[in-house]
Amino acid sequence: MLEPQHAPQPTLVLWDEQYLKYKFSDYHPMHPSRLELTHRLSEALDVYASSNVSLSAPEVAEEHILLTVHDQDYLDQVKAVSEDPGLQAVDFGLGTEDDPVFAGMYEAAARIVGGSVIAADAIMDQSTVRAVNFAGGMHHAKRNKASGFCIFNDAAAAIHRMLERGAKRVCYIDVDAHHGDGTESIFWDDERVLTISIHESGLSLFPGTGFANEIGGPRAEGSAVNIALPAMTGDAGWMRAFHAVVPQLVRAFDPEIIVSQHGCDAHRDDEMTNLKLSVDAQRQVALDIAQLADDVCDGRWLATGGGGYNVTAVVPRTWTHLTAIAAGKPVPLRTYVPEQFRRYVLETYGRAMPYLMGDDAQLWWRNWEVGYDPADPVDRTIIATRKEVFPLYGLDPWFD
Repeated sequence: MLEPQHAPQPTLVLWDEQYLKYKFSDYHPMHPSRLELTHRLSEALDVYASSNVSLSAPEVAEEHILLTVHDQDYLDQVKAVSEDPGLQAVDFGLGTEDDPVFAGMYEAAARIVGGSVIAADAIMDQSTVRAVNFAGGMHHAKRNKASGFCIFNDAAAAIHRMLERGAKRVCYIDVDAHHGDGTESIFWDDERVLTISIHESGLSLFPGTGFANEIGGPRAEGSAVNIALPAMTGDAGWMRAFHAVVPQLVRAFDPEIIVSQHGCDAHRDDEMTNLKLSVDAQRQVALDIAQLADDVCDGRWLATGGGGYNVTAVVPRTWTHLTAIAAGKPVPLRTYVPEQFRRYVLETYGRAMPYLMGDDAQLWWRNWEVGYDPADPVDRTIIATRKEVFPLYGLDPWFD
């Protein structure tokens, strides 16, 4: 498959070892080793070596920034449990199995927000065109509640910052295996933000939401788009669904900036989900979003991380691909994972790394133009979403 060629754009990558303080426990699935390994692999493959790439350390977001997307009483509770981990605030999602409290939680979570907001400012200042905060993508955090390993919603704060600074329309694309419910809820009734989430159906996966008929509030119908795919969909169905819905709506909405969440927990070796994708497909969708940003937004694109719980074999490869694509220098799938990196992972984590940066998948999919198959559960998902939303944008759900 020929890949689109992207001219190198000024690209900002947010990184600091302070990110590793976002750590619920040594055994929690959201382990910071996935961030350290992504950074280390990106260095090993010279992703940062391009003259157009700059690294910046995130700052802890100030309270007034957090208050643009979270409530004061919720921030007060996060501060309290952060200072005294013996406390719990289960009504606010703090102290649960998913979100156990830990000392320094407030600062660690606010630093992730700070990274995404710095990226948003850099794009609005025109000092960069693309930005990557692979520590971000905390898409389950709601205005007044922690959820699904997410304390503060960095992508929502970044989008709000863009709107505050004059952006008229921002599109948020979420390809995590889980529904991007927190970000969607924050902008549920805001016609300036189009949120698109492609995920495993809530019938089989947390958080149990994100169905086709969830399309936004009364003042913003069509601003929320959900593609709820059946378990075991695989690469071909997932890519078909993405290309049957996302590009059409992005072009119709005509955003000035794309913000994307690249949770890689839909991978076939991630034990927490059931979509069974390859690194190859996840890399391809990053290329496709980059192309959409080039075509529609003059390249303006902020990419974040998200879920991903195979922390050695999957996350570092996928997010290194994401960072390299943002930098305009995609890493070929047949590239060998550097031996020094593989040895480090084996010695440090006791796990063997794949030899290649890809999974050697046979990546193909049927375009929607081929026709709708009512016997195919993926096609039924696609047409359900298209019927709900496409007419609101003047698009034909069957043929556009």
